[in-house]
Amino acid sequence: MVERVVLAEPRGFCAGVEKAIKALAWMVRVFEPPVYCYHEIVHNQLVVEQFRRQGVVFVDDVAEVPPGSPLMLSAHGTAPEVVALARQGGRVVVDAVCPLVTKVHHEVKVRARKGFTVLYAGHAGHEEAIGTMAVAPEAVRLIETEADLDALGELPEAEAPVALLAQTTLSHDEWRGLMERARERFPDLWLPGRSDLCFATTNRQAALKAIAGETDAIVVIGSANSSNTVALEKVALAAGCRRVVRVNGPTELPEDLAGTVGVTAGASAPEALVQAVVERLAPPQGTTVVPVTTEDEYFPPPPELRELLRGLASVLAVTTACPTGAPADPVGTDRGQSAADLILASSPAA
Repeated sequence: MVERVVLAEPRGFCAGVEKAIKALAWMVRVFEPPVYCYHEIVHNQLVVEQFRRQGVVFVDDVAEVPPGSPLMLSAHGTAPEVVALARQGGRVVVDAVCPLVTKVHHEVKVRARKGFTVLYAGHAGHEEAIGTMAVAPEAVRLIETEADLDALGELPEAEAPVALLAQTTLSHDEWRGLMERARERFPDLWLPGRSDLCFATTNRQAALKAIAGETDAIVVIGSANSSNTVALEKVALAAGCRRVVRVNGPTELPEDLAGTVGVTAGASAPEALVQAVVERLAPPQGTTVVPVTTEDEYFPPPPELRELLRGLASVLAVTTACPTGAPADPVGTDRGQSAADLILASSPAA
C-alpha cells in the first residue's frame, strides 16, 4: 500500500513547452480545421490526442500540407530546408521552436562557418537532433556514448578545431561523461560559454535527485518518446532508486507500489496528469512537495503568431466578419494564461 507521496518541484511543463502548446492552441482558435503541425508539437500522448480531437493533423512531411493551409513547426526545431519548403505554397507558417534549441542551431552554424568539426551529443532519430544536425550536416558528427567518441579514430579533418554541442534534453550525468571524455581526446575542445542543456531539464533532474533518497519507488510521468522523460528515468536509476516506473497516466500505475512513492513529470507532461496520478495513489499520509528552485522563465509567442493575432485583434475591432475567440490584446495577455487552460478553451466541447 502506498503510504505517502513526495512530489518533486519543479516538474512538468517548461517554458518552451508552454510556448509551443499555447501557440498551437491559438492556431486552433483562429483557423478553421484542419490545422497542420509538423511532427508532434511536444512529446506527450495526452497533449497530442487533445489537439487531434480539435482538428490538428500531425504530419512527418510538410509536402502533405495543402497550399494555403495553417502549419505549425514543433518545439523541437526544424531543419532549414524543411522550413523553406514549408513556407512555399502560401502556407501560414508559425515556428514554435524552443529558444534554447534555436541557440544550439546558431552555435552549430557559427562553428561550422569558422571551420570547426562539431561533435553533437544527442540521440539518433530524435527530432531535435535531426533538425540541429541539418543546420550544417557536412560539419557535424553525432555522438551518443563515450564509445562513439573513441570510435571516431583520427578525424579526417584532423587540423580543424573541434567543438562540442548538445541536445538540450540530455541528462546532466550523460552530458558530463561525454564532455569529460571529449576533453581528454581533444584538449583544445571548444564549448559554449553557457551550457546547451535546457535549464528546465536540469532543474527537473535536480529536483528528482532531491527526493530519490527518501522513496521506495519513483513514478516518472511522460511519454516514451520524450527524451527528457527518459533522462529522468536514467537519473532516478543512477541515484539508486530501488524501483522506477514510467507511466503515461494514472491507469498505467502498477498495483503493487508501496511505502513512500516519489512522483515527477517530464517537461512535456501537464500538471493535470500529475494530480491524477497522486489521486490514484491515494496516500493516507498525504503528499509532501519538495521544492528545489522556482522557475519564472517565460517565452512569448512566436513572432509570426504575434503578428497574426495582433492583426486579427485590429480587424475584430472594426468588424465581426472574422473568427471569434481572440481577446482585444491576445499577445499582452499571453503570459497570464497557462497552456493547459488554452487547450481547454480551444476544445470544441468548451
